[in-house]
Amino acid sequence: MDQHLFLGEEHSILRDQLRRFVEERVKPNGDAWEEAGMVPRDILREMGDLGFLGVRYPETYGGSDMDTRATVVLAEELGKSTFSGFAITALVHTDMASVHIFNAGNEAQKAQYMPDIIAGRKITAVCVTEPGAGSDVQGMRSHARREGDHYILNGSKMFITNGVHADLYCVAAKTDREGPSSQSVTMFLVEKGMEGFSVSRNLDKHGWRSSDTAELSFQDVRVPVENVLGAEGQGFYAIMQNFQNERLVAAAAAVGESTAAIELTTAYVKERQAFGAPLWSKQAIRQRLAMLSARVTAARALVYQTAARDANGEDVVREVSMLKALCGELVNEIMYDCLQFHGGAGYLRGMTIERMARDARVQSIGGGATEVMLEEVAKRM
Repeated sequence: MDQHLFLGEEHSILRDQLRRFVEERVKPNGDAWEEAGMVPRDILREMGDLGFLGVRYPETYGGSDMDTRATVVLAEELGKSTFSGFAITALVHTDMASVHIFNAGNEAQKAQYMPDIIAGRKITAVCVTEPGAGSDVQGMRSHARREGDHYILNGSKMFITNGVHADLYCVAAKTDREGPSSQSVTMFLVEKGMEGFSVSRNLDKHGWRSSDTAELSFQDVRVPVENVLGAEGQGFYAIMQNFQNERLVAAAAAVGESTAAIELTTAYVKERQAFGAPLWSKQAIRQRLAMLSARVTAARALVYQTAARDANGEDVVREVSMLKALCGELVNEIMYDCLQFHGGAGYLRGMTIERMARDARVQSIGGGATEVMLEEVAKRM
């Protein structure tokens, strides 16, 4: 068994493969990706060749047919890479966007798209957030009306990860502008190059700089009827369902980031001399790092327990909401202290901890802000 009671040998093998890939392909090149503002597509295709983009999908399409536990192994190890922009590029594709196609798509849609998605030949994005509506899906204003064999899609989407360079977009829009959101949102498959669909802006971000993020515009985009994902008006439920996976993935990635930050800071303070001795000799510093390590270990245990329960078919909405809030806040607290213990050096561009601190800030915002998550927990108390 793995270090976690909840994992088996196949998860240990996956973890080892991921660690090797991160050491050999990500860490030596991540700085260049940060400068470029994107992860090269050949890297994502390489991840596809290695089986990393299809851990949850059936072998029929080229996947590994594993469960939620494999997802959190993937997210944690990508988080440990220290390049969270790279991590989110891959994780949006595997666990936040393509899941809409797999969960709601019909057999023809899955046969057409899933093999390319799993191989990394087609990269996906999910388009829910709008300039005026973030965690509030009910505030959505994008809309689509049916005309014969097409829907005419209009609206805009904001903060879309992979938005600049994706090939396939899962877009939420209202098909009944007067009805309640729970009955009026529909998901559409929009392909790059469709007339009227464009990238309005490539967004310049505080962190996650190796992930491309966009504002998107849809102006009278003619979307074929066969590109509807699932039933018309049922998109709200698809979004809510997939939010659970997204939030568990975000929590696991935050655990990976936290672990890496503590490890590199511990190594740094054992070497850094101050007042005639290593910083590690200061009780306040080593005890603070010890307590942070204890809290991350506890958070990781809840991540894996929740993943195992989800794989078992249990309702874990409360626990997933707890984890998203807990880990999003914890990773920021850890980065604050770890940068502090690096002293002035930690504030310099080019230092790993400086980049990690910027990257972590969005973890309490994206995928459901902490405050929204705590309301979800409170509803279930």
